[in-house]
Amino acid sequence: MTFTSNQLRDFSTLFSRSEVNRWLKGDFQSIDIKLERYNLTEKNKGNSYLKFLRNAYHILEENYPNEYVLKNEFLNKWLKNELGTNNSVIFNEFRIGKAIADLAMFNGVSKVFEIKTILDKEYRLSNQILEYKKIFNEVYIIVPDVFLSKYSNYDDSVGIITFDSTFKNFKIIQKAERINHINSNTLMEVLHTKEYLEISTKYYGQLPEINSFNQFEICKELISKIPQNELNNLFLTTMKKRNINNQFFNKVNNEFNQICLSLNLKKQERDNLINSLKTNTI
Repeated sequence: MTFTSNQLRDFSTLFSRSEVNRWLKGDFQSIDIKLERYNLTEKNKGNSYLKFLRNAYHILEENYPNEYVLKNEFLNKWLKNELGTNNSVIFNEFRIGKAIADLAMFNGVSKVFEIKTILDKEYRLSNQILEYKKIFNEVYIIVPDVFLSKYSNYDDSVGIITFDSTFKNFKIIQKAERINHINSNTLMEVLHTKEYLEISTKYYGQLPEINSFNQFEICKELISKIPQNELNNLFLTTMKKRNINNQFFNKVNNEFNQICLSLNLKKQERDNLINSLKTNTI
């Protein structure tokens, strides 16, 4: 089958947070509209919404290199294997200053991944990398293998991972250089109130007299004086304590792993999602 660019873009909107929240409520109207729009109602009669969505995902995988599919395939084929230990965590869209990283991982070190698809422009990349280097130990960019020459000399300290046109192969081309400095001002913007209080208390043993009005500035000053190696370890430990659900589907239904990560779905919520999607199309 051949697909128009409009149809592929339309299918790509299915894999979004707002759509998943509708599915969890049993609302499949947007899928029904697409089935009717592309004369697919009769073809999918008797099939479940789950089957249609899995087929739509694989159509996108083969024909439309959008960010959702790429992130999902990278998660399935690389990051899950890289987790290593049970207390390692993966974050989706991790905010650092004015930038939002596509994926971040915390295990023995902190790693951040910025994805550039064939559809993306690289004009913001320099500023994004500058922000990421302020708190992460290793910075990686994930780029199409056909564009490797464009990114290979971008920054020698940044790791490069390439992917092919079908997302079947991710290959590390250049390992990231280890960064051992954390910008405490940027770190304070990332930490929640409870977290910067805990870090300060854990390192100093106790806090000076503080209140809700001055605690941020006092802790900011205290954290800026913590030795870098210890601050890095405290940051890693703190991030791994966040309530992030990193239980993923294996082979069956792994088309939805990125959605589950994006919405931080618990196991029961993931099961409810799949059960809801097993409803047959109209």
